[in-house]
Amino acid sequence: MMDSGPQGGSRQPVYMLGRRAAPRLRLSLPAQLVAVEKSHTCILLNLSRTGAQIAILDAIRVGEGAILRCAGINHFAIVTRAEFGLNALEFDEPLTDSIVLDVRRYHENFAERERRALIETARSWVTGDSDEDRVD
Repeated sequence: MMDSGPQGGSRQPVYMLGRRAAPRLRLSLPAQLVAVEKSHTCILLNLSRTGAQIAILDAIRVGEGAILRCAGINHFAIVTRAEFGLNALEFDEPLTDSIVLDVRRYHENFAERERRALIETARSWVTGDSDEDRVD
């Protein structure tokens, strides 16, 4: 498939993978979707340069715009599909390859970081070093 320039100029190849414009990176990361009316907590399930899929409890309408925030992503997107708690998002501007790679690295180390944070929280609680217990 070829994409012509604005004035019929040089043509650049556009590669389609099935119905997708870019390959997807499968994830499971906590994220936030900031819409006009509300900020929603969600799970980022997959990501590509052109869009994402999120799992969310709240209903979001197709066509609604929102900002997806997660692991270095802070991009505006439009909801293109909403069904059974899953929403497909299309970014207004594609993510860079470096952002997608950074999210991939973040995901690869996410479980270990969470485990370490839990251990540190438990250690602080047991030793009484919790910030919540301190009186200023």
